[in-house]
Amino acid sequence: MRVTLLGTGDTTGTPTVGCDCETCGAARERGVERSRFSVHVENERTDESILIDFSPDFRHQFLTHDVDLPDAAVITHIHFDHIDGLGNAYRVFDSLPVYAADEVDPQTGESVADTVRDKYDYLDTVTVHDVTPFEPIEVCGLELTFVPVDHPPLVCYGLVIEDPQTGAKLSLSGDTSYDVPEESRQQLRDPDLFLVDGIVPASLCEYHPIGGADHDADGVPRTFGTKHMTREGALSLAADLDAETTRLVHTAHYYPADEAFEEPLAVDGEQYRLDESGVTRLDTDADPRFDQ
Repeated sequence: MRVTLLGTGDTTGTPTVGCDCETCGAARERGVERSRFSVHVENERTDESILIDFSPDFRHQFLTHDVDLPDAAVITHIHFDHIDGLGNAYRVFDSLPVYAADEVDPQTGESVADTVRDKYDYLDTVTVHDVTPFEPIEVCGLELTFVPVDHPPLVCYGLVIEDPQTGAKLSLSGDTSYDVPEESRQQLRDPDLFLVDGIVPASLCEYHPIGGADHDADGVPRTFGTKHMTREGALSLAADLDAETTRLVHTAHYYPADEAFEEPLAVDGEQYRLDESGVTRLDTDADPRFDQ
């Protein structure tokens, strides 16, 4: 299984348009980008691939990174930075199955699958498949499971993707607070690679209108507001799940410049191979941080 991080940023990305903060300036100087979230997962045995979330930066991501167009796609929730790139399917795909959860969201009165189906009804090449959370399905020769997480006020899902032949396991937290349900944690547990939402460091919670939540024993907030984990919360969840390798994604340009490019914060273009031997990073020559 080859995993490419196409988009590792939050809703505005880094650098953010029109922003001259130190972090955005440093990203421009380093040639580092965190576009809106998207992950490409290739089953190298079958030469098929899955796209996790359709970023609004879809076109740029696929022109920039050496990956094939996906054979299937997954949508974790209906926020624009995870779904609005699906319009790019027009005249690009002959056929594209899209998988999304079938649970009805009390906030919208429809499931994620229903929303995708209704919003993109003009895309004749797209077929939406309803998936029940916690029930594994086979996509491109891999086993995929949706797991509910906590991203109020909308429903949102993390993902587990496993290779039934090699035993390799990729877990994605999805957009979530630290308050991930226990049943979902059990599904996410023991990944070779864990991609986890860590939008800002905990120190910035003092600037959020409602502060932080889910404090640890030392009083450090593991949730920023209500919707996303802090860096500290993300690392705490990774430790709880016994992740072999952890990368923080969906990160914001609010990270101070001297922290924004430190490990384990991911940047666009990172690539990993997951197999019987564990996790191997493939892109170190292309990551500007390795030249610092």
